[in-house]
Amino acid sequence: MQWAHFEKDFSWDEEACGAAAEGGHLALLKFLHEKGCRWDAMTCARAARGGHLECLKYAHDKARGTHARTCQNAAKCGNIEILRYAHEKGCPWDEQTCSDAAGGGYLDVLKYAHENGFPWDRDTCYRAADCGHLDVLKYAHEHGCPWDAHTCACAAACEFVECLKYAHENGCPWDELTCNYAARFGHLDVLKYAHENGCPWDSWTCTNAAQCGSIDILVYAHDNGRPWDCFTCSYAAAGGNWMS
Repeated sequence: MQWAHFEKDFSWDEEACGAAAEGGHLALLKFLHEKGCRWDAMTCARAARGGHLECLKYAHDKARGTHARTCQNAAKCGNIEILRYAHEKGCPWDEQTCSDAAGGGYLDVLKYAHENGFPWDRDTCYRAADCGHLDVLKYAHEHGCPWDAHTCACAAACEFVECLKYAHENGCPWDELTCNYAARFGHLDVLKYAHENGCPWDSWTCTNAAQCGSIDILVYAHDNGRPWDCFTCSYAAAGGNWMS
């Protein structure tokens, strides 16, 4: 790096510091900074993404600037030590910190964030359900995190029946999208649970089943009173699926 910059007049910019921080190369990061290489708040964020606390400490101490993605990246990687450091140093945060922790299934990180005043929104429950993290979904709901029908739809889309059951049994609303997603992605067990427990459906349940070639779902839906329409055959054809 030194040879390239000084002998060959190679330019460097914020990307060099960011790459060094993300890779955990503290000595290189120090060298770049001492030689005048520019950096910005994303240097801290990239140190967090790489899980390198010492690089984060150095960058923060020298730059005194952080980015909301520092907390987000720490949460996304499940690194509670980096999240704690960033929070204690006044790093900005937003709702995505909690949703990233939920998506990764990092319950300890989510607990820390919530207990220390990090905001959350419906996306925290969406991500927990979408990724099948039942313990995270339970914690979020029990501590007042909002949810809505899309939470059930997310669980259905990825075949996480236990998340769907928990959400439904604890008052989370659902709508036609739950059955439609179950059909679209070929999850007969999810569709059966939803239908048998009163989840509404519409003609798109059959259409989605036809589109992805799920004959068992199409038969189940039709046998249980869900009519199909002109779109069912057209979507089957569009998907290259022959029904017989």
